[in-house]
Amino acid sequence: MTTTTPARTTARMAALVSEIRTVVDRGLAPDLTAYLVGERVAPHLGTADLLTPEQREGYPDRYRQHVLHAEPDGSFSVVALVWLPGQETAIHDHVSWGVAGVHEGEESELRYRLVPAAGESSARLVATEQVVNGPGEVCGFAPPGDIHKVRNSCSTKAISLHVYGADVLRLGSSVRRVYTLPTD
Repeated sequence: MTTTTPARTTARMAALVSEIRTVVDRGLAPDLTAYLVGERVAPHLGTADLLTPEQREGYPDRYRQHVLHAEPDGSFSVVALVWLPGQETAIHDHVSWGVAGVHEGEESELRYRLVPAAGESSARLVATEQVVNGPGEVCGFAPPGDIHKVRNSCSTKAISLHVYGADVLRLGSSVRRVYTLPTD
């Protein structure tokens, strides 16, 4: 994944950032913040004027991250992820609450539960749910318990908009940990 500096902000993106700021500034619990931010993101998904042409470009060998906005106080970031068919993340979790909405295409998310080591058995991940999100669909999360893997599950480009309660420009990513444990 590559982090890029925002090229420019569309008027629609500027309006969305303002709506997100209003929610984040309330200082609510992470899960409620994610829910309310998701409500603000949903109406903007699928609109032609949300992203610039440059912010819709992917990479042939891996998904691409375009940072669209990082709040100066570090309280949130807005990112577009561009996925070509079959591209996927590693199994991971996040440093903060987050919202993901599908702008174009389709994404599959496989969610996991961490089973700690017990006795002689090693820690492992157990798949708990498979979710497929299409255009306009939004999901939110708040750690802990946000372990998942995401992939473009359609035959065309997929673009999703992600909002994280952290400064991904400073951190380089929203990922807290990548999991390499065995999976069931």
